[in-house]
Amino acid sequence: MTLYIEEEGNVTLPFDVKETAEFIVGTVLDCEECPYEAEVNLLLTDDEAIRVMNREHRQIDRATDVLSFPMLEYETPGDLSGIEETADAFNPETGELMLGDIVISKDRVVGQAEEYGHSVRREYAFLIAHSMLHLLGYDHMEEEERRLMEDRQRDIMEKAGIPR
Repeated sequence: MTLYIEEEGNVTLPFDVKETAEFIVGTVLDCEECPYEAEVNLLLTDDEAIRVMNREHRQIDRATDVLSFPMLEYETPGDLSGIEETADAFNPETGELMLGDIVISKDRVVGQAEEYGHSVRREYAFLIAHSMLHLLGYDHMEEEERRLMEDRQRDIMEKAGIPR
């Protein structure tokens, strides 16, 4: 697995962001039984930058905690069968499955950890797990999708040893 991390802004999270991100991305890939080495891009930014991205990509002019930009489309969430037939699914240089990009507001990580009464690391890990599921085709727009995604998130966080 390759995880590219870029960090901007003034907030510094109080733990090793790369180590935690690699651990959670790996846990999600294991839980989803991904048969490929994968590539993910992670941008850690601030509320203002994510607000601009949210406005540009979703036409919502406010900051958010996480944005996900999947590279692939799925008929069934997490179903990677037949993905080898998808043009441009794999990095031609590394052979890794290119899942997409995750953008996280460090301001929101800190604020939501306080709001929900858990650690900053737990909130960061949860947002990565949530976004990874989006990169694998999960969504929460409809009730059945929401329940499935929440169950997967809970399973992932428990397997990672970071339950609520």
